[in-house]
Amino acid sequence: MKFLLDSNVFIEAKNRYYAFDICPGFWEWMDNVCGADVGSVRNVRDELTGGSDELAEWAKHRQDADWFLKVDDADTQNQFAAIAANVANSHYTQQAVAKFLDDADSWLIAKASVLGATVVTHELPNPYSKKRVLMPDVCATFGVPYLNTFDALRQFSAQFHWG
Repeated sequence: MKFLLDSNVFIEAKNRYYAFDICPGFWEWMDNVCGADVGSVRNVRDELTGGSDELAEWAKHRQDADWFLKVDDADTQNQFAAIAANVANSHYTQQAVAKFLDDADSWLIAKASVLGATVVTHELPNPYSKKRVLMPDVCATFGVPYLNTFDALRQFSAQFHWG
C-alpha cells in the first residue's frame, strides 16, 4: 500500500465535494483504485459502517475488501504501542489522548509506519494543540508522510468528467 485513507477522507467526500448524487465518478474511482496502492484499516471501516447513511451503506458493501487492512500483526501492534506512549507522555490533555487512542487514527498511523505508506487526511497540523491530537503532528513525530485528499488525487492524476 502506498496510501492509507483516514475516515475523514470518506466523510468529507460524502458530505461535500464528492457527494454520491453529485460526483458518482469519485466513488467509482475509489472502487478502482483501492487495492494495491490505496487502502485503509479495519478500524476506519468500522467507523464508516457504524452510521446509517449512504456512506455507511457504501462501506458495508465493501466491508470484506482486502484493502481494509488488519492491524493485529506484531509490527503494527508494536508501533501502536510506541505511538500511544509518545502521545500519552506529550502535552495533550488526558481526554485528548483517550479519544485519539480510541479512534482509528492511531491505528492508521501505526499501519502506515509499518508499511511505509502515506496517510491521506484532511486534518492540518497544529503542534500547539492540547485538546486534540492531530494526525499530521503524530505522523511528523514518527516520520510518516501525510497529505490531503486533493494532493493524493493529483498524484493519481484522477479526473472526474461530467457528461
